[in-house]
Amino acid sequence: MQLHTDIPLKNYTTMRLGGNARFMTDIHSVDELASLCQHAAEHQLPIFVLGGGSNTIVRDAGFAGIVARNRIMGYDIIDDQPGASTIRVGAGENWDETVKRTVDAGLSGIEALSAIPGTVGASPVQNIGAYGQEVADTIMSVDAYDMHQSQLVTLDNEACGFAYRHSIFRGDQAGRYCIVSVTFQLSKSSPQPPFYAAVETYFAEHNVTLFTPAAVREAVTDIRKNKLPDPAELPNAGSFFKNAIIDDWLYRELIEQYPDMPSYDMPEHRHKIPTGWLIEQTGLRGQTLHGMRIHDKNALVLINESASSYEDLKNAREAIKDAVRDKFRIDIEQEPLEL
Repeated sequence: MQLHTDIPLKNYTTMRLGGNARFMTDIHSVDELASLCQHAAEHQLPIFVLGGGSNTIVRDAGFAGIVARNRIMGYDIIDDQPGASTIRVGAGENWDETVKRTVDAGLSGIEALSAIPGTVGASPVQNIGAYGQEVADTIMSVDAYDMHQSQLVTLDNEACGFAYRHSIFRGDQAGRYCIVSVTFQLSKSSPQPPFYAAVETYFAEHNVTLFTPAAVREAVTDIRKNKLPDPAELPNAGSFFKNAIIDDWLYRELIEQYPDMPSYDMPEHRHKIPTGWLIEQTGLRGQTLHGMRIHDKNALVLINESASSYEDLKNAREAIKDAVRDKFRIDIEQEPLEL
C-alpha cells in the first residue's frame, strides 16, 4: 500500500470540481484495508472511501485525510437454485459490467439498473434505483470493514437501513463502514410487465414482445444514452437531485393547482414527485447558472460547463432549490455525497 500526497480530487470525480486529498491510495484486499485503517487511527486521519467518483462532490477545501479508492474485486456464485442464484461481488467491481454479467447469465433483478456509472460497493450506499428497480430489493447482505471496531462484519438487508436513495452508509453511520463485497439474490424468472412507463414505451416503439433481462437492459441503456450526458464528455454527476417525497396534504393542494403534475403513491400517504418536472416548471431547464448548465433533456442533471469551484456549484444548486421552493413549497435534496 502506497500513500500518494496532495492529489487533485477533481481528476477522480465526474463533476471535475473540488480541492486536493492530503493522501490517496488504492485498496485491493481486506488486509490492505485493515492496515490502512490502523495507520489512519494511529495518525488520527479520517478516511473517505471513493468508488468511481460519479456520486461524489468535492468541496474546494479538499479532504485533509486519506481517500481510499476501493479496488477489491471478485464475482462468486455462492448458491444456485432452480429459481434463483446468489452471488457475492467485490466492492471494487464496475457496476454496469456486473449488471451485464448477471444479464448474460439470464438473471433478473438489476437489469433496469444498467448503464449507471460507479462501483458495486457504491450501489448500497445510496440504494441506487432506476426504471422501477432498487438495488435494495436484491441485496441479501453487505460485508464491510467496521472502522470503529476494527473488524469485518456482515450486515443483512434490514441492518443496512435502506430507504429511498438512502442507507445507513450515507446516514447516521456514514464514515463507519468500508464496503468490501455485496451479496445479491437474483431471479432466474423473466421480468414481467407492467414495466416502468419509459420502458413500456420503448418496448412498444421497438415492437419488443419477448421480455427478458437482456431486453430490459438494452431498453434502459438506450433510454439513458439519449437522456443523460456521458460524464467523460460533459462533466456531471448524473441525477443531481432526488425526486421529491411530499405529504398528502401538500400533494392535494398542488394537484388542484397543477392537474398535470406527475406523481407516484408512496407508503404512509406520501407521494413522489419527479424533481425534473418541478425544475422544468420553473423555466430553468437548459439555462446556465454560475457555470452549471441544467441539462435540456433531463433537468435533474447539472453539467459543469465552465464552473471552476465548488462555490459555483453551490450557488447554482441553491438558485435551483430556491426556485422550486418558491413555486411549489417543496425542498428538493441533493443526491450526490459531499466530501
